[in-house]
Amino acid sequence: MPDARLHTMIHGVVQGVGFRFFTVRKAKRLNLSGWVRNVGYDKVETVAEGEKDALNAFLDELKVGPSTARVNKVDVQWDKPTHEFKDFQVTY
Repeated sequence: MPDARLHTMIHGVVQGVGFRFFTVRKAKRLNLSGWVRNVGYDKVETVAEGEKDALNAFLDELKVGPSTARVNKVDVQWDKPTHEFKDFQVTY
Protein backbone atom coordinates (compact mmCIF):
# COMPACT_ATOMS: atom_id res chain seq x y z
CA MET A 1 0.00 0.00 0.00
CA PRO A 2 1.22 3.54 -0.72
CA ASP A 3 2.53 5.33 2.34
CA ALA A 4 2.67 8.89 0.95
CA ARG A 5 1.12 11.22 -1.60
CA LEU A 6 3.05 13.83 -3.57
CA HIS A 7 1.29 16.75 -5.30
CA THR A 8 3.49 18.90 -7.55
CA MET A 9 3.14 21.85 -9.87
CA ILE A 10 6.05 22.08 -12.31
CA HIS A 11 6.70 25.50 -13.87
CA GLY A 12 8.76 26.30 -16.97
CA VAL A 13 9.02 25.08 -20.54
CA VAL A 14 7.07 21.90 -19.81
CA GLN A 15 4.38 21.78 -22.48
CA GLY A 16 4.89 20.53 -26.01
CA VAL A 17 8.13 18.84 -24.97
CA GLY A 18 6.90 15.36 -23.93
CA PHE A 19 6.85 16.15 -20.21
CA ARG A 20 3.62 14.30 -19.43
CA PHE A 21 4.75 11.11 -21.14
CA PHE A 22 8.18 11.38 -19.50
CA THR A 23 6.33 11.63 -16.18
CA VAL A 24 4.20 8.56 -16.88
CA ARG A 25 7.28 6.47 -17.79
CA LYS A 26 9.12 7.52 -14.62
CA ALA A 27 6.08 6.94 -12.40
CA LYS A 28 5.43 3.46 -13.79
CA ARG A 29 9.11 2.52 -13.44
CA LEU A 30 8.86 3.50 -9.75
CA ASN A 31 5.52 1.68 -9.22
CA LEU A 32 3.63 4.89 -8.47
CA SER A 33 -0.04 5.55 -9.07
CA GLY A 34 -1.74 8.85 -9.86
CA TRP A 35 -1.92 11.28 -12.75
CA VAL A 36 -0.27 14.12 -14.68
CA ARG A 37 -1.89 16.95 -16.65
CA ASN A 38 -1.12 20.24 -18.37
CA VAL A 39 -2.27 23.37 -16.56
CA GLY A 40 -2.39 26.73 -18.27
CA TYR A 41 0.46 27.68 -20.58
CA ASP A 42 3.61 26.82 -18.64
CA LYS A 43 2.68 24.33 -15.90
CA VAL A 44 2.28 20.60 -15.45
CA GLU A 45 0.55 19.19 -12.36
CA THR A 46 1.06 15.73 -10.89
CA VAL A 47 -0.42 13.71 -8.06
CA ALA A 48 1.41 10.50 -7.21
CA GLU A 49 1.10 7.91 -4.47
CA GLY A 50 3.57 5.25 -3.46
CA GLU A 51 6.50 4.48 -1.22
CA LYS A 52 8.22 7.60 0.14
CA ASP A 53 11.64 6.67 -1.33
CA ALA A 54 10.09 6.13 -4.77
CA LEU A 55 8.26 9.45 -4.53
CA ASN A 56 11.49 11.24 -3.64
CA ALA A 57 13.18 9.66 -6.68
CA PHE A 58 10.19 10.73 -8.80
CA LEU A 59 10.48 14.29 -7.48
CA ASP A 60 14.18 14.34 -8.42
CA GLU A 61 13.20 13.32 -11.98
CA LEU A 62 10.50 16.01 -12.16
CA LYS A 63 12.97 18.71 -11.16
CA VAL A 64 15.00 17.88 -14.29
CA GLY A 65 12.37 16.66 -16.78
CA PRO A 66 13.08 15.39 -20.29
CA SER A 67 15.99 16.90 -22.22
CA THR A 68 13.58 19.09 -24.24
CA ALA A 69 12.11 20.75 -21.11
CA ARG A 70 13.34 23.54 -18.89
CA VAL A 71 12.06 23.31 -15.32
CA ASN A 72 12.16 26.65 -13.50
CA LYS A 73 10.38 25.74 -10.27
CA VAL A 74 8.56 22.82 -8.63
CA ASP A 75 5.92 23.45 -5.96
CA VAL A 76 5.66 20.44 -3.64
CA GLN A 77 2.96 19.32 -1.23
CA TRP A 78 3.10 16.07 0.76
CA ASP A 79 -0.12 14.43 1.98
CA LYS A 80 -1.45 11.13 3.26
CA PRO A 81 -2.38 8.71 0.47
CA THR A 82 -6.02 8.24 -0.44
CA HIS A 83 -5.48 4.92 -2.29
CA GLU A 84 -7.83 6.09 -5.06
CA PHE A 85 -5.57 5.31 -8.04
CA LYS A 86 -4.93 1.97 -9.75
CA ASP A 87 -2.17 3.14 -12.11
CA PHE A 88 -0.47 6.30 -13.37
CA GLN A 89 -1.86 8.07 -16.40
CA VAL A 90 -2.24 11.32 -18.30
CA THR A 91 -5.48 13.09 -17.48
CA TYR A 92 -7.11 16.00 -19.28
